[in-house]
Amino acid sequence: MENINNVTEFILLGLSNNKKIKNFCFLLFLFCYIAIWMGNVLIIISIICSQLRDQPMYFFLNYLALSDLCYTSTVTPKLVSDLLKERNTISYNNCMAQLFTMHFFGGIEVFLLVVMAYDRYVAICKPLHYTIIMNLRKCNALMFVCCVGAFLHSFVQTFLTITLPFCGPNEIDHYFCDVYPLLKLACTDTNIIGTLVIANTGMIGLVPFAVLMLSYILILYTIRAYPPKSRSKALSTCSSHITVVVLFFVPVLLIYIRPAATFPEDKVFALFYTIIAPMLNPLIYTLRNSEMKNALIKVWCLNSLFIRSPLI
Repeated sequence: MENINNVTEFILLGLSNNKKIKNFCFLLFLFCYIAIWMGNVLIIISIICSQLRDQPMYFFLNYLALSDLCYTSTVTPKLVSDLLKERNTISYNNCMAQLFTMHFFGGIEVFLLVVMAYDRYVAICKPLHYTIIMNLRKCNALMFVCCVGAFLHSFVQTFLTITLPFCGPNEIDHYFCDVYPLLKLACTDTNIIGTLVIANTGMIGLVPFAVLMLSYILILYTIRAYPPKSRSKALSTCSSHITVVVLFFVPVLLIYIRPAATFPEDKVFALFYTIIAPMLNPLIYTLRNSEMKNALIKVWCLNSLFIRSPLI
């Protein structure tokens, strides 16, 4: 059967139709977006301009901050601008582009969190071999694998959506283009494609989450025999990462690991992994990490900047 697509644009219903709520959300999410940029840029510059850039953990943290910036920028700027408009629309092509980029950068973040858990596992469970296993070449290779895996996931999600015919209603009950709301608008039976979407999402969500949990179970099993001081130090290096994993994965799993359907609560859950998690990540990794705090102080201290600035 030939695909018929009469829809050239979609209407995004957004978070609310109430004018006061929209104005409040505009100020709130504008502040959040500015905070996301400030926090993540501070981390990126602090790592690049300090000795931390040579450590695998901060090598991956640097890319996590960059992926956070790219990921939230696929959604938040349009959300903020749409809150000032009466009618929010997005063209079909831009909708598909947003779908692809959001799942691509989101996929990178998922794989990066797994790689960072692997890094902590090697550091704690195999400390004598850590520098050999997590060398620069291995780190670059793992980062490349993250990008390839994210691209494949995003390509499948977007390809499955593009094959759907849209010939009727064009109102998306969300603030961005995502697979499940688009499946609801398709004028064809979406059972098979919905199953494929769930399978693809399960691969990118449930499997990495299981690997993350396994890595921390192995870490806890290994440190059980450590002296209390060493055990506390080992746990402190993992606590920040575990907090970030929970903030990101829990809402993602609640939305995607289920039958292809949409609920009003989905928009609230989506705010956690598109805005709240990217905003809190810099705080979590900075406030609970003495090395990161020291790097921030050294890089951004005025005396340090004057000393390092070249004389012209």
